[in-house]
Amino acid sequence: MLSPASLEQIDREIAKYPANQRQSAVMSALRIAQVEKGWLDNAVIDYIAQYLGMPSIAVYEVATFYNMYDTKPVGKHKITLCTNISCMLMGAPDMADHLRERLGVEFGETTPDGVFTLKEGECMGACGDAPVCLVNNHRMESFLTTEKADALLDELKSEK
Repeated sequence: MLSPASLEQIDREIAKYPANQRQSAVMSALRIAQVEKGWLDNAVIDYIAQYLGMPSIAVYEVATFYNMYDTKPVGKHKITLCTNISCMLMGAPDMADHLRERLGVEFGETTPDGVFTLKEGECMGACGDAPVCLVNNHRMESFLTTEKADALLDELKSEK
């Protein structure tokens, strides 16, 4: 289900906790699985549950509670725009309009070519850098302008 490299990463996370607390690594295991698979389908969630010795529903609850986990397929590049108060005050509504127009999708949708998914996100803890977005949960872009957003989209689209 998961590659040996991913299982090795999960095992390193498990080792950070007491032997009887394997489930404490659930968030890391979900992140690692999502990086490998692109999203978390029920089979992956069930596999992680079995691997950690947890009920599947407990893992599913974590995967559906936090917005960084995707339980439906997403594009190659997931753009999550913060729309909370600091980002809102610094232009996130205009940025949202720009991204929706540029990509031709609404929040929660994927472009027809499967390259981009646009999501609305909660506070990312970078209020002083507003407005911000996350790319694939791992790269933060700060002080967004339409020019920076266009350059980012062009860069990501050109990746092989």
